[in-house]
Amino acid sequence: MFRLIALLAITATAAAAQFDRPGTRHFASDVPYDGRVAFVRLAWQTGSPFGGGWNSAWNHDYPRAEQNLAQIVRELTVLDLRDDGSRILHLDDPELFHHPIAYMWEPGFWTISDSETLAFRDYLLKGGFAVFEDFDGRSQWANFEEQMRRVIPNARWIQLDSSHRIFDAFFRINDINAIVHPMSGQRPVYLGLFEDNNPTKRLMAVANFENDIPEYWEWSGQGLFPFDSSNEAYKLGVNYFVYGMTH
Repeated sequence: MFRLIALLAITATAAAAQFDRPGTRHFASDVPYDGRVAFVRLAWQTGSPFGGGWNSAWNHDYPRAEQNLAQIVRELTVLDLRDDGSRILHLDDPELFHHPIAYMWEPGFWTISDSETLAFRDYLLKGGFAVFEDFDGRSQWANFEEQMRRVIPNARWIQLDSSHRIFDAFFRINDINAIVHPMSGQRPVYLGLFEDNNPTKRLMAVANFENDIPEYWEWSGQGLFPFDSSNEAYKLGVNYFVYGMTH
């Protein structure tokens, strides 16, 4: 385990250094589906004054967060996750069904349309796994919960503790509270949405509330955050991919 953590730190540093050098490596946002796993970021419309149209808070940390995490996943697991590019998809894009895992940033400002509601519901119920990142506060949670109630009308979010298998899908994360918000330092809250609201069934979505885990991925190796915190954030990111691909 210590060897893996050391490799995680070294690789994260190398990845960040490589991606920060101008003119080195292009990272496409529209890689065609070829059977391999690709990182998917969900684009959404906002109904808040925070931003407008499709160019809004959903693109925070792009593209370094997914670039760096993709390289870590490829280095440490057998998942053939593409590290030459990713996909940016709307929730009602049929292409989404090619991808078992999808990430959404800043869902506290998200507004879902009728067509997206139906498509995203089908995606989750047919085996898709969604990860919601980078939001905090009562008002943001209230908006997020309202949108998800349209997707799954009887949705009930259940707080996850360290015993859930997602925290042991690849790395064992003993202290899930140690990955604090990189800016405010507040303790995270992990909430899960299960099939039939039954914690013994498949976890369809996880919400990393009161946190901004991708901030650690984006800025790893830049001296902004402690190595230990960045490593724990990467470990959680790896676990999400392994869990999503195996459940």
